Amino acid sequence: QVQLVESGGGLVQAGGSLRLSCAASGTFFRINDMGWYRQAPGKQRELVATSTRGGITNYADSVKGRFTISRDNAKNTVSLQMNSLKPEDTAVYYCYGRFRPRISTFNDDDYWGQGTQVIVSS
Repeated sequence: QVQLVESGGGLVQAGGSLRLSCAASGTFFRINDMGWYRQAPGKQRELVATSTRGGITNYADSVKGRFTISRDNAKNTVSLQMNSLKPEDTAVYYCYGRFRPRISTFNDDDYWGQGTQVIVSS
């Protein structure tokens, strides 16, 4: 079993910054993709940023130039630096990871954190 635990959410004024962190623990062979998703009230969960194990990143158009995703494979962590925050960034942010449970298997497992609240006031 794998656990993903997020931290760093909170309340911030528009134009401010927050840094979200996520730590993976449990039993697994390797983490492949990791990323951040968010869900605002009444909205579907949407991709914010992803990173492959090799550091290839992808961002939603709405956050390009403002958010930066980074990984530390040795520590099994992923972070999201959020700058120039806007009220529309308000959401619960979820950490995501795709895990290879063991070297001898072909199937990967997806895990999600419980989420951390980000509120950006106008």
